[in-house]
Order: sequence, then C-alpha cells, then structure tokens
Amino acid sequence: MANDNVLQINDSDFDATVGSDKPTLVDFWAPWCGPCKAIGPVIEELANEFTGKVQIGKMNVDDNPNTPGKFGIRAIPTLILFKDGEVVDQVTGAVGKSQLVELINKAL
Repeated sequence: MANDNVLQINDSDFDATVGSDKPTLVDFWAPWCGPCKAIGPVIEELANEFTGKVQIGKMNVDDNPNTPGKFGIRAIPTLILFKDGEVVDQVTGAVGKSQLVELINKAL
C-alpha cells in the first residue's frame, strides 16, 4: 500500500530532496530486509503525522547504490535525518517509533 506522504527517493533526485527547506528523514532499505519491512508501517505513520513539517522518504539500496555508498551505509535499515542537506543524526536497525520521533524533533 503506497503512502503519498512517503517519498520514493533515488540517486538522481537525492541531493535536491534532502536539500529542500524541510528536514528530511531518509529510510535506506531493501525489499528482502526483514527489519526494513517491520519498520515500514512506522515510517508511514511518521510521514502522516509530520506532513508539512518534515519530508519522509525511502531509498531502495539495491536500486540506488551510489547514495548509500556516499554515506557509508553498511547495514539496513539505516535512517538518516538531514536538514539543509547536512546530516543531523542517524540510527541503524528497526528502532521504535518514539526513538524516531525524538530523532525528527532534533531538526525542528
């Protein structure tokens, strides 16, 4: 089920997306990753709750190898929070919603 509030980010639009005037949380994931699937519904909830304040996006690391490589991502899911194109913070693993809300609040 697609959520219109969750951006599908790729290598070609990554810089423009995270360089926007809104903070951006990017979920680096892959379809074969169990923990990635587990955190998916939480990502969608956050996208709905923070609409207009924060962009929430997902990047499939299998389809887009350049960007994850640039950020040294070795494990997924990895979620990186950007503000003005710069990394604010990141977490790796299927973390809880409250931890992700705290992460997002650092950029607001």
